[in-house]
Amino acid sequence: MAAVVSIDPRTGQPVEEVAQETTTAQVDRLCAAALAAAPGLEALGRAGRAALLRGLADALEDRREDVVAVADRETALGPVRLNGELTRTCYQLRIFAEVLDEGSYLEAAIDHAGDTPMGPRPDLRRMLVPIGPVAVFGASNFPLAFSVPGGDTASALAAGCPVIVKAHGSHPATSQLVFDILAAAAEKAGAPAGTLGLVHGVPAGAALVAHPAVRAVGFTGSATGGRALLRIIEQRPDPVPFFGELSSLNPVVVTPRAAAERGPTIGAELVGSFTLGGGQFCTKPGLVFVPVGADGDAVVGAMADAVRGSAAPVLLNGGIAAAYGSIAGSLVKAPGVEVLARGAQPQGDGFQAAPMLLGTSASDLPQQVTEECFGPVSVVARYDGEAELFGALAEIPSSLTATVLRGGGETELPQEVSERLRPRAGRLVYDAYPTGVAVSWAQHHGGPWPSTNSQHTSVGTSAIRRFLRPVTWQGAPADLLPPELTDDYRGIPRRVDGVLEVPR
Repeated sequence: MAAVVSIDPRTGQPVEEVAQETTTAQVDRLCAAALAAAPGLEALGRAGRAALLRGLADALEDRREDVVAVADRETALGPVRLNGELTRTCYQLRIFAEVLDEGSYLEAAIDHAGDTPMGPRPDLRRMLVPIGPVAVFGASNFPLAFSVPGGDTASALAAGCPVIVKAHGSHPATSQLVFDILAAAAEKAGAPAGTLGLVHGVPAGAALVAHPAVRAVGFTGSATGGRALLRIIEQRPDPVPFFGELSSLNPVVVTPRAAAERGPTIGAELVGSFTLGGGQFCTKPGLVFVPVGADGDAVVGAMADAVRGSAAPVLLNGGIAAAYGSIAGSLVKAPGVEVLARGAQPQGDGFQAAPMLLGTSASDLPQQVTEECFGPVSVVARYDGEAELFGALAEIPSSLTATVLRGGGETELPQEVSERLRPRAGRLVYDAYPTGVAVSWAQHHGGPWPSTNSQHTSVGTSAIRRFLRPVTWQGAPADLLPPELTDDYRGIPRRVDGVLEVPR
């Protein structure tokens, strides 16, 4: 077995051996335990699982200082960012407890027996039930909110599905520490053994996805990694759902009126957005459309000044740093692309990267600039008139987000841009920047391929829908029905004989 080593990205040096890579036999035992735990986790009911989720959040809060310290040492993201991420992570767990309390996620429906235009109808009762054990792959850039205790785990547990997480190699010590905290809290909350599992190593991840006990896979990472997991799933005798959040360009359109009204402010804010977290956000604005002319020049000038004044961030791992150097290097060499500004150059032995601002023309948009480059770089495409802008928008791939920066009270051009971007984005952002993703009932984190391959994603309360499947009970006696489908139950919203009934 190979050792799993934690590396400090600030120095590029190994710090500690965290574990040994999980063997195939160990993966099999974890999957068997998860399968055995599934009935007991479902039997906890909505109230029991809500208490479990709140207990997990409390346990993480109690160890906040330890978790942040280890995560900072492994990611170089800084205590401020990581404290905020831990707060978000705990909030995610608690909001899924609220989802369980409220209960509409079950989509409970009752159609009593009776006559219909089609003839007699039997008694039919439908609701969503857990899909079974779920494999979750932690993301490199969010060691907490999209990792062991993240939205995939929270929503799967809320659904009643045991979870086995493949720890990300960028932060194995953080993953192990957080898992140990969660496992102890789950046991204290009365969750069955096997509710949570953790594996280390790429071979273990592949074995996990292939295991027959696993009924769904949640993944946040590169399109290359996602395709590799999809190939494993396709080779299974019983392919299972794969929920991938993969690659995104996140275009931004600056209207001429916006450039005229607040060009320098927009320029500085855009750089703040694409360099946030070292540019290692899947919602980073990678392509910005700016009008030609003096007002657009003010936007670009402010962007260039901000980039020149920016430090070289430490990237998460050596692989990301190498990929950034390679992809950014190819962008610089692409036809029609020029370097508008560079930030501070890397110093020392860690995984640093120089921020860059590149420029090109929207009228002849090079294909290379329409692909995601993970790291602190963005491309400005100058457009001369609406026809040129609309032509360029038709050439870009789908994304998680699309942003429109408008002038005060401006509607006509933003509306036209929105209509052209809506088929290509999962979230339309106005007069703000896409790098923040709130957790709420109205939020999600998806878009057409290649950004995601699913309707429901790991952010927002609809994330739970990924790990549920519908079952209908036909002609079932009351004592064989789930409580939520019995006639006298009034605890959740239900549709009864076509009429929505909401608890008062």
